[in-house]
Amino acid sequence: MENNFDLKLHLHRLLQDEPFFAAISRRVNKQESRALPTAGVLVDKETLQFQMLYNPDFFKGMEDNKIKGVLIHEFYHLVLKHVTSRKPDGIPNIVWNIAADLAINSIIGVDNLPSGCCIPGGPKFESYPHGLTAEAYLEMMKEDEQFGDGKGGFKDMEGESGSDFGNFDDHGEWGKLSEDERQMVEERAKDIMEKAVKEVNASGRSWGSVSSQMKKDIMESLKTRVDWRKVLRAFIGASQRADKSNTMRKINRRFPYIHAGRKVNRVANIAISIDQSGSVSDQELNAFFNELNKLSDLATFTVIPFDTRVAESKVYVWKKGEKRKWERVMCGGTCFNAPTDYVNAGNWDGHIILTDLMAPKPKPSRCRRMWMASKRNVDSIPFKTNERVIAIDVKD
Repeated sequence: MENNFDLKLHLHRLLQDEPFFAAISRRVNKQESRALPTAGVLVDKETLQFQMLYNPDFFKGMEDNKIKGVLIHEFYHLVLKHVTSRKPDGIPNIVWNIAADLAINSIIGVDNLPSGCCIPGGPKFESYPHGLTAEAYLEMMKEDEQFGDGKGGFKDMEGESGSDFGNFDDHGEWGKLSEDERQMVEERAKDIMEKAVKEVNASGRSWGSVSSQMKKDIMESLKTRVDWRKVLRAFIGASQRADKSNTMRKINRRFPYIHAGRKVNRVANIAISIDQSGSVSDQELNAFFNELNKLSDLATFTVIPFDTRVAESKVYVWKKGEKRKWERVMCGGTCFNAPTDYVNAGNWDGHIILTDLMAPKPKPSRCRRMWMASKRNVDSIPFKTNERVIAIDVKD
């Protein structure tokens, strides 16, 4: 038992007992907040980063194994894509939240969770079997008079509380992403899991409580090819939110002073730096320009050619709707500080670097930055970064 809750202590214990979830945890921002009664994983709408908010009072006096169970529960929401892409259309939020919790709590087990949580076989869910997906539990809930409308759909449950059914964590911000934002955070979630899997496998340790079937499912989900064109489009869509000002909108009652009101004043100002060093092949340059021609249907952006320096006389604005042929204007070495300095000195909302990655890690970027390179170069990237790195297909 503890009088004061120290999240860091329990995250350290997670590292000892649950290496996979500890690796997930390190890539999720944690923030204490008494604006919600318990805890919850969500997407920060301003940064599009995953965030876990937690009320320390909720954890006070809770047994260590149950605290660990709650942390694992929250990270399972990310692993199983409940936070991002899987909320079905037309489903009341409370129903989806309960179905997602039933799926996760079935895995964790009642002995490792706070009392009264919703779990198959428990109060209000006595006839529900263990081991189903959230979608499968949704189908069962349609036939349950607590939730179903008797016509194959769900009741209007406006005003009802999930806590009445044992839904202990907070899902209030789920499902509030635009299509562009959703695509970006889906790819970010996949990147987090890929790094966690690599980290655990490289350490030679077990995956903790993750079952062999769940491990197999996670590995299978990571085999899905990334559509790098959608990622580029999503990045531009997300960056269009970057220039904002405070507004007098009503303060968010659920997360006061965390998600303040914002107003978008203009479209994004996107910099796209193209590595034109000698190590970048003509085929790679051609692939870069082919996609930029498609991106020009969505936005105007500025192209910045570079090798060890930025060719400032060759910088140009690629206007929306314009089509261009690929060209090589430089052929030296590679220095990523050159385009980073150029962009840092300006007023940019997003920076995409198309490159072969064959240079040392650059200085930090003042705006959101993303990297794109051929798969063979991504697999042998010479520096570590928490920024998004996307592998693209390049025809030889």
